[in-house]
Amino acid sequence: MTLRSTQPTADETQSSPLKYFPMIDLEQVRKVALLARLELTPDEEEQFTEQLSGILDYVEQLKELNTDDVEPTTRAIELSNITRTDSLQPFAEREAILDCAPDREDSFFKVPKILSE
Repeated sequence: MTLRSTQPTADETQSSPLKYFPMIDLEQVRKVALLARLELTPDEEEQFTEQLSGILDYVEQLKELNTDDVEPTTRAIELSNITRTDSLQPFAEREAILDCAPDREDSFFKVPKILSE
């Protein structure tokens, strides 16, 4: 996919006979939808074309910022240990869960073998 600027300059808007071209076109949206196994209506295809073009245009704008003095980060705010502690507890309805399993052996789930010996 080739990225190109979607924001025409004032001179381009006034002097160029070319219309505004989105950064992603309808065929690219259809290809992505096919690869993602999404069934989109024509209205959704048009909507996603506009939205994805807007997102890519915004990324292009961000590329113009000077980030030389900005440290790389993964979050806007510092977070540490945001997961809860695991606490093991026996499940009272063990037989009910095992009865729902497609296959079981005694009091265990039986699953297909995935490793060869």
